[in-house]
Amino acid sequence: MIELKTILLVEDNPQDVELIIEALNEHNLANNVVAVRDGVEAMEYLNYEGEFKNRIKGNPAVILLDIKMPRMDGIEVLAAIRRDEKLKALPIVMLTSSREEPDLKKCYDLGVNAYVVKPVNFKDFLAAVKHIGIFWAILNEQPRNL
Repeated sequence: MIELKTILLVEDNPQDVELIIEALNEHNLANNVVAVRDGVEAMEYLNYEGEFKNRIKGNPAVILLDIKMPRMDGIEVLAAIRRDEKLKALPIVMLTSSREEPDLKKCYDLGVNAYVVKPVNFKDFLAAVKHIGIFWAILNEQPRNL
């Protein structure tokens, strides 16, 4: 039996959160999604702080990260994770509506694993999320101590 790994979804748009979870649910991955609203909450989750101080130990299989968010944006989160010795190897997929070249370049300069622009078409959006979820949460192999 395949062990389902946690997906950390960092997204401030409630409709996008709902669509992403719906897409992942088709492959029984939705129960393993932890959704947070911004970068501050994402860092609290990863560092066992705030409402996440008592969460089960372990890092997510992948972080799906939006760029444009309040308080702490996705690029700031990406930079903070890559600076942290215990988090820097975590797979991060930017799942964003930004097609801006400076955003794309900055993310790759900071070590993002993938940059996916949210498709406008509903079916394409669902398909993209399903593929991301299957690859990172099921197929991708990671070291045990990650």
